[in-house]
Amino acid sequence: MNLLAVVANAEVRGVALAVSVALIGFAIGTPLGALAALARGRFERFVLRSCDLLQAFPTFLLALAVLSAVRTPTRIHMGAVFVLTAWAPFARMSLVQTRVLRDLAFVDAARALGAGRLVVLGRHILPNVLGVAAVQLGAEGAAVVVSEAALGFVGLGPRDGVSLGSVLDQGVAAMLRAPHVLFVGAACVFATSAAMLLAGRALDAGGATET
Repeated sequence: MNLLAVVANAEVRGVALAVSVALIGFAIGTPLGALAALARGRFERFVLRSCDLLQAFPTFLLALAVLSAVRTPTRIHMGAVFVLTAWAPFARMSLVQTRVLRDLAFVDAARALGAGRLVVLGRHILPNVLGVAAVQLGAEGAAVVVSEAALGFVGLGPRDGVSLGSVLDQGVAAMLRAPHVLFVGAACVFATSAAMLLAGRALDAGGATET
């Protein structure tokens, strides 16, 4: 199998992992953060402190610790580790945005008309935080692409050897004989992560709008 075919295969698998992790983090963190801000009080503080704790600890170090203890790491193991922290940025962003929205006139009007917390959340809050969360969706996907490549580079990637990190590792080993391998691998990591960031910005609906 030639270099381009190997890189394309690794890139597809890496993007699939990144998209899956980002979507799961989005699905968990966005409604959780919004609900915490609406609930206020202890629940809001608990969610915020949990986000602080998870974001203070580097995901890459957590992945190193967990995957080094697994005899045969797979992408499922990698995805599970990434999901443990992927929801936190979405929850924090959603919580902060909801703090602004919860006291606006159209939310107060919905409450005055008898709308419950879940109705306010589904009809008036979440539609207005999705644009901001979409930008984070791209950022989280890009972070997973880079982390997956880094884990593969240090030898903790999937045992099938199909990852951009493995390509980088082979490129470093053969840098004098075949420098193009390292160049192609590095360029693909950069291009893939940049594409994920741009895709997130393209999904941005343009900020909050009253509903």
